[in-house]
Amino acid sequence: MVEAMNWISEVMRPRIKTLFKRETPENLWIKCPDSGQMVFHKEVEQNLWVIPGSEHHLKMSAHARLKTMFDEGTWIDVPLPEVATDPLKFRDEKKYVDRLKEARAKTGMPDAFKIGFGRVGGLPTTIAVQEFAFMAGSLGMAAGEAFVRGAETALEKRTPYVLFSASGGARMQEGILSLMQMPRTTVAIRRLNAAKLPYIVVLTNPTTGGVTASYAMLGDVHLAEPGALICFAGPRVIEQTIREKLPDGFQRSEYLREHGMVDQVVHRRDMKETVARLCGLLLDVRPAQSKERQPAPQAA
Repeated sequence: MVEAMNWISEVMRPRIKTLFKRETPENLWIKCPDSGQMVFHKEVEQNLWVIPGSEHHLKMSAHARLKTMFDEGTWIDVPLPEVATDPLKFRDEKKYVDRLKEARAKTGMPDAFKIGFGRVGGLPTTIAVQEFAFMAGSLGMAAGEAFVRGAETALEKRTPYVLFSASGGARMQEGILSLMQMPRTTVAIRRLNAAKLPYIVVLTNPTTGGVTASYAMLGDVHLAEPGALICFAGPRVIEQTIREKLPDGFQRSEYLREHGMVDQVVHRRDMKETVARLCGLLLDVRPAQSKERQPAPQAA
């Protein structure tokens, strides 16, 4: 009898538990940072990573961003130049090279920029997107080179250059070499201006630090997603410095629009149409007709 009980408890019960056990994915639900609402992950993904109801705009990967912007979700990746890895042999809690390895494994990208060339509303366009998941989208030598390569592609193809910024600022692990990218990217923008090619900036959450102090605020037109934090120093740093409470919504995209730093706040679902319309107006080309007028995209 004892042997029979052992057989039932040790063999049958675990099998029964396994039979009725359900594996629940960890990312099945997403909690809205604003309202606390729980939403199905799939539903948020289908809604362009915007929480239904609260309309809170979550961070979006560079690949997903390009897919939503280009016609039929297809584009040509612009090859990016290689740069020296860890030129300062920097180390804090971890070696810089180890942080780079982790970020590359996490994102599948060599650094914080992805550049695509394709059609937006039928109009050939070059788009640069910063990947916040790659070391907070920080600006280093590789990111600077990528931005410049994107501008050179726009110059070569005679297309508008559209930037989606998302960054915590300059990359401290590269020191002065990171700060040098600010004037380099500014020169690239001046070349676009001289060639009379549109440079449109879309500010997403967050855009801060040295990126805001350089190429993110030098566009011909500045668009922003709703609720995006856009600043040089964050509100917490300012409050600790001046020892005063800041106004509600300070440094958010709606606040900056009211004070003249942003031209328009655009919902993500309307972003492609808005960018296509602006590019067509600035080039004096109707986006719907540009497919007939412009040559097909070729590899950069």
